[in-house]
Amino acid sequence: MAGRAKSYFPGVMVAVLVALAAQFVAEHHGAPAMLMALLFGIALNFLGEPGPTAAGIGFTARSVLRFGVAILGARISVEMLTSLGWGMIGLLIAGVVATILFGVGLARLIGQGPRFAILTAGSVAICGASAAMAIAAVLPKDDRSERNLLFTVLGVTVLSTVAMILYPILTDALGFDDVTAGAFIGATVHDVAQVVGAGFSISDTAGETSTLVKLIRVSFLAPVVIIITIWWQRAEPQTEGKRPPIVPAFVLGFLCLATLNSLGLIPAPIGALLAQLSSWALLAAIAAVGMKTDLRNIIKVGGGAIALIVAETLFLAGLVLAGISFLDLSP
Repeated sequence: MAGRAKSYFPGVMVAVLVALAAQFVAEHHGAPAMLMALLFGIALNFLGEPGPTAAGIGFTARSVLRFGVAILGARISVEMLTSLGWGMIGLLIAGVVATILFGVGLARLIGQGPRFAILTAGSVAICGASAAMAIAAVLPKDDRSERNLLFTVLGVTVLSTVAMILYPILTDALGFDDVTAGAFIGATVHDVAQVVGAGFSISDTAGETSTLVKLIRVSFLAPVVIIITIWWQRAEPQTEGKRPPIVPAFVLGFLCLATLNSLGLIPAPIGALLAQLSSWALLAAIAAVGMKTDLRNIIKVGGGAIALIVAETLFLAGLVLAGISFLDLSP
């Protein structure tokens, strides 16, 4: 154990330092922290090659990533799920299911693989980069897995940043009140940070509503990952070696913490600490993913991949706009 920890230490520290640098740039210059960590990681790609840091970078991209997803559950509760009403919850569920089905269907038409379709559609439908990393952790690996994950994280982060700027303008042009505007932003923008930025740029009410709606979407991460795991095990049954668990350990961790939070058993200071720890773990993990992937491979995804993730984003926005028009969310 001590020898393994010693071999991991240099790479883990490099990923943590990149995460710190990304957070510094985000706080002082307003850039998305996840995007900065990804770009810094890509710039340090040589550190992921065989050498003293390779083992720790691999550990961070794999195990620290799953740990970060697991403790996201501390932010979820049943009370949160029911506070906006069943109509909004139904719309969010429909958005997740329809976006994933749309992505898989469109991918077939434009020649993209089903794994890539589920990865992009799941990240668009649920919670951006965090969902992409969680889904990638349970999808079968091939020689394009890391490239596809890196592209997806980059794509949803860029699209989230564009949406953070454009969606408040759109909601104002449509005449939405603050609650409706916040609900639309929370239901359509991919990453949590950009949801917060877009919502609070309108008003405190819109910001609080958008954050709540977004966290409800995050709560769908565990069931979606479980369904994907079961589906892939049936589609591609493993005949040799150890069979992977139906419910991955990090998903069980997510569900356990969500249950404890729903029962009021996680004190507020501990919940806040776990939320911060999750953010840092995911930031370090995506930096490590960047360091493990060659930028030249991302370029090979082609225009079809870009069209797919943009189309999924527009589909979700259109679906939520249509749904909100039938719901009365005014306070």
